[in-house]
Amino acid sequence: MSDTIEKVKCLIIGSGPAGYTAAIYAARANMSPVLYQGTQPGGQLTTTNEVENFPGYPDGVTGPEMMIQLENQAKRFDTDVRNGWITKVDFSGDIHKVWVNEEKEIHADTIIISTGASAKYLGLESEQKYLKLGGGVSACAVCDGFFYRNQEVVIVGAGDSACEEAHYLSKLCKKVTMLVRKDEFRASKIMATRVKNTENIDILFNTETDEVLGDGQVVTGVRVKNNQTQDTHEIPVTGFFVAIGHKPNTDIFKGFINLDETGYIKYEQPGTSKTNVPGVFVSGDAADHVYRQAITAAGTGCMAALDAERYLAAKDATFEVSTPTY
Repeated sequence: MSDTIEKVKCLIIGSGPAGYTAAIYAARANMSPVLYQGTQPGGQLTTTNEVENFPGYPDGVTGPEMMIQLENQAKRFDTDVRNGWITKVDFSGDIHKVWVNEEKEIHADTIIISTGASAKYLGLESEQKYLKLGGGVSACAVCDGFFYRNQEVVIVGAGDSACEEAHYLSKLCKKVTMLVRKDEFRASKIMATRVKNTENIDILFNTETDEVLGDGQVVTGVRVKNNQTQDTHEIPVTGFFVAIGHKPNTDIFKGFINLDETGYIKYEQPGTSKTNVPGVFVSGDAADHVYRQAITAAGTGCMAALDAERYLAAKDATFEVSTPTY
């Protein structure tokens, strides 16, 4: 083996709630985990101003603050947290090989994939402005809907997820306006019927977002355009929700890890974090297209670390499985 190749017992790819939770458990199990933070250290939560639904924070916490605390907790148990991202993998043989920043080569006994998924946005300059400001743009109704109680909001999307989120928002908000680009939903008939029958959901078909309006700090409205007549009008709202899908950050694993049709990693065995490659495990939103919550991601991070620990113990009689502590 070349001196330039590093050998590690447990490599964690990604630094959201799943990655850091996996690191905490792996470190406490004497697996000496190495964690690469990726292109977005801290994951999607770093773009969230307030987190009020993660247990243990009775007064809430900002997303960036919570991720710093998770990172510090992982480091407390001697997790080796590093900058950089994995640009290439090779799981074709018995040795799990990865490359960092297309340069450094690492061979890992176990790998935990925690690369997450990225929400899709429209790409409008005004949308991105208020997203970065935390002033009214969101891609998660379950996460942020609570902040818009008794207010009026817009949601963009036409699939099942958009309908589910619109229905969720309708229970909190005074009025929900759905913007559907075509003349019909892509959602299942039962979901489309549900939103159509909800009194405070207003559906605008053949309608697209022209611009997100605001006062420089927070969203105050949305200018929309009918793509048939080209007419525009403004809708006064305080929240702008985007529900046009997520893209799992799993492209580098194609050809080695089994993915579904949209790129989410498939579990090899239900109820575990195992992938089709022995010794490679997955946690968080890279495999979860249903819940996509910080708390569920953290839970699967724990599962992945425990599965990796048992995998090592089965391969190496000298490696002892630690006694779980809570």
